[in-house]
Amino acid sequence: MFDNLGERLQTIFSSLTTRGRLGEEDIDLAMREIRRALLEADVNLAVVKAFIERVRVKALGAEVLESLTPGQMVVKIVLDELTRLLGGTVSKMALSNRMPNVIMLVGLQGSGKTTASAKLAYLLRKKGRKPLLVAADVYRPAAVDQLGALGRELSIPVYSSPSSDPVEIARDGVRHAVDEMLDVVIIDTAGRLHIDDLMMEEVARIKTAVRPDQILMVVDAMTGQDAVTVADSFARRLDFDGLILSKLDGDARGGAALSIVEVTGKPIKFASVGEKANTLEEFYPDRIAKRILGMGDVVTLIEKARDLEEDGEYSDDDAARLLRGQFTFDDFLKSIKQMRKMGGIGSIAKLLPGGEAMKTASAHLDDAQVNRMEAIILSMTEKERAQPKVLNGSRRARIAAGAGVEVSDVNRLIKQFNDASKMMKQMQGQMGKGDQGKRPGKRAKKSARGRGSQDRKSRYGLPGSGFPGF
Repeated sequence: MFDNLGERLQTIFSSLTTRGRLGEEDIDLAMREIRRALLEADVNLAVVKAFIERVRVKALGAEVLESLTPGQMVVKIVLDELTRLLGGTVSKMALSNRMPNVIMLVGLQGSGKTTASAKLAYLLRKKGRKPLLVAADVYRPAAVDQLGALGRELSIPVYSSPSSDPVEIARDGVRHAVDEMLDVVIIDTAGRLHIDDLMMEEVARIKTAVRPDQILMVVDAMTGQDAVTVADSFARRLDFDGLILSKLDGDARGGAALSIVEVTGKPIKFASVGEKANTLEEFYPDRIAKRILGMGDVVTLIEKARDLEEDGEYSDDDAARLLRGQFTFDDFLKSIKQMRKMGGIGSIAKLLPGGEAMKTASAHLDDAQVNRMEAIILSMTEKERAQPKVLNGSRRARIAAGAGVEVSDVNRLIKQFNDASKMMKQMQGQMGKGDQGKRPGKRAKKSARGRGSQDRKSRYGLPGSGFPGF
């Protein structure tokens, strides 16, 4: 998301930050370029004008022009204003103590509302809630079946009814949640191809019947300014609480996200960045603004790694063994699998400062190459993965044939593995040599689980781990 805009802005700022002084003409030229970049990203014209004026006034201040690094000061101003444009601060969805909490999802047909309902239920379940999905879209063919299939796939209960009255279905769904002791009800309401009175009257009647704690509108980010126009119309006729941007991963421009908050006055609460159930993320304006400007989003990267850590793929004995510097190809393979769960090399690169440029410049960040690395490791015997020193010429030839690659690819992987192994031993030395050679007791296991950033780097291939490409 925001790929084109990010590249344009980073190019503009690269020329500013290399200058020792900035004059008014330099600022005006940069503002014209930023204005053009925003308009090409399909940002609302009125929003662009207001944004440029705010940035220009602040950039022409004496504090900036007299600064030792005026270019960096301008970048900071643009970062702050982009954050403000995206909503300023994170707007988390607040659930009450009511049993059950009721959440209505509204929006036009084709916006991704049904899929967003399932993703939201999955996210809430991860947070300890017991959600129920209610299929209240009785007009779109197969809408009820689609929600039912998603519910079965995620093991989340779905309430449906033969009734043709969406209000009755929504009301009965809430009653069913009470009977089943489920604490969150997510109602997938019906949409239309365009806004009409019948749809607005229907969602208003559902709202009156079930008194929802939250009304979230789902908009398709790929429709650009049409999404902004639709959201503005809904905001005028139905007082919803926040927005879910669907298909944000498929919109390289990002105009809807940069316009919708200022136009509607409603915060973006979630963004969908993929097809899988775990791709609905809470929307953090400051983190998105940093991604746009190529500053990375290391906090999100750490959170993704922490979620994987909770999956328990690494045992305490594994962690203690790694801390003793005993690194095997099985560990290397686990790192590859973990990175794939985090969205692949490309997704991780986007979250690193300068990651986009690194992705372009480095062949190591090619997902296809990572797949080849995995194939090579899987072609090894158990002994070869545990004891890499036995990999002589004949073994390497056999492994290459089994993986369908050249022997040079196997040699390259072994070299990368050796580099990672050396890094692991260096990290172990930095953490203290007291654990080396000792049988891991409770303290060792505890420390292995809680080594913080250093341990996570080794597990997930984060910067500094020696994983290929970083």
